[in-house]
Amino acid sequence: MESEVDSFVRLPSPQHREDCSLEMSPERARQEIEQYKDLCSTLDQDNAVLQKDKEAVEQRLQRVKKERDLLQKNLKQKPPNDEQVFLQVLEGVILGKVDISIAQNEKSRLTQEKQMLENKLEEIRKRILWEDPMMMLHALPERKVVFKGLTADKEDMNKLVLTPLIHYPLAGGSALITFEKAEVAQRVIEMKEHVVELSHGEDPEDLEQCQLRVQAGPVDILLPSALEIGLTRGNRSILVSGLPSLGIPEDILLDKLELFFSKTKNGGSEVESREFLDDCGQVVLTFTQDGVAEQLISRGQVQVPIGKTKYKLKISPYMSGDVTNLQLQPSRCTRTVLLSGIPDVLAEEPMRDALEIHFQKVSRGGGEVDVLSYVPAGRRAVAVFGEDVG
Repeated sequence: MESEVDSFVRLPSPQHREDCSLEMSPERARQEIEQYKDLCSTLDQDNAVLQKDKEAVEQRLQRVKKERDLLQKNLKQKPPNDEQVFLQVLEGVILGKVDISIAQNEKSRLTQEKQMLENKLEEIRKRILWEDPMMMLHALPERKVVFKGLTADKEDMNKLVLTPLIHYPLAGGSALITFEKAEVAQRVIEMKEHVVELSHGEDPEDLEQCQLRVQAGPVDILLPSALEIGLTRGNRSILVSGLPSLGIPEDILLDKLELFFSKTKNGGSEVESREFLDDCGQVVLTFTQDGVAEQLISRGQVQVPIGKTKYKLKISPYMSGDVTNLQLQPSRCTRTVLLSGIPDVLAEEPMRDALEIHFQKVSRGGGEVDVLSYVPAGRRAVAVFGEDVG
């Protein structure tokens, strides 16, 4: 049997573990995982040795008991001097019990240390999952993507690229006109007021009666310059992806998923809420009990019967994000001009054509028109500026 000193596994002190957990690189964390795995393996080996020693002591105890019973029978027939022999055997029995007690205490101590190491190992794995995004890729839902030949510099790989999608309200009697060249838009804005002819006749009196005056001004919008997003992982929620396109209503699909994942034999429990994500065709399920989501996520995939067919669905962690900091800066569109003060004297399409014809003419200070949007008086609209904000 190994001595108590040889079988004792040295653990880092609590202060050392606390200092190491303050800042740990993914590589350092992986090394620490391997270290704890070795410690767990050592504990298992010590536990096996102790179990073997315990069995040997128990066998020894059985032999001593048999000898004691035999001596007790012979004491009635032998001289009193044999009582001393019986006391010696009895002392051996007591020492055997003491050895068993020591072995049991050692086994209990090693079991506690093994559980503590396993808890520490699981904690490190979770921390690596957050600190190293590559470790989490296998748990993410699958999305079909297409490479379009665009590449970026290596220095820009860790940067967050924001694609603007600006909503700009338009009042009635106004229009947005985008030119192909920025200098044309600047020239139109500098002229401020423009006289647009609605008639192309030769009578001068008709020309005076068929003219309208519009005001040209810049388009100023707010663009995000800095953005911080706080990500939160739902402890009780899972993201179900890989759903088939069966053409059934969303409520029926959600009912079938809730029915499957609410059964304990499928690894689930009572479902607290469910949500269908329209933008990606995935479902978020939230359970009432802790630990259910973690077990399902660790499985990765499950076979779910929908109708008469079983489908392999992927289970991923559900991440929710909140904007914690957003900074905006004013920006002026270089190729777009706001036209205002347009009276309601023509139908929508003829007015749009008249405006485009006027601002298309170089003699009127205009140039090649890319896009023109007109909102008649009494109506409202919202213009959406995409990535190439003009």
